[in-house]
Amino acid sequence: MTTDITPVIVTERAAGRIREILAEEAPETMLRVSVLGGGCSGFSYDFGFDTSAQDDDLVIRRDGATVVIDPVSLPYLAGSQIDFVDELIGASFKITNPNATASCGCGTSFAI
Repeated sequence: MTTDITPVIVTERAAGRIREILAEEAPETMLRVSVLGGGCSGFSYDFGFDTSAQDDDLVIRRDGATVVIDPVSLPYLAGSQIDFVDELIGASFKITNPNATASCGCGTSFAI
């Protein structure tokens, strides 16, 4: 996909965790990251599995892990970093999004 949108970065930690999660899945399985309407702050991040990328998806490959983002979600995620954090309160994927003007405590909901 050719785009002028600032790329999304997948950290080394996130790529490692994606590989671990998908090790039990079919070899072509990818992590799909989407932005949905709703959540405490107006939008929420959605993480799921997919076995194929669409022609207009952004496909990010890092260290043996593949992440796909649909073209509707991409403007909301432009310039974001997808990381994996393991904290006292739990382990999860964390998106640092420069487009978000606010987010809720759960870390999966944001406003623009």
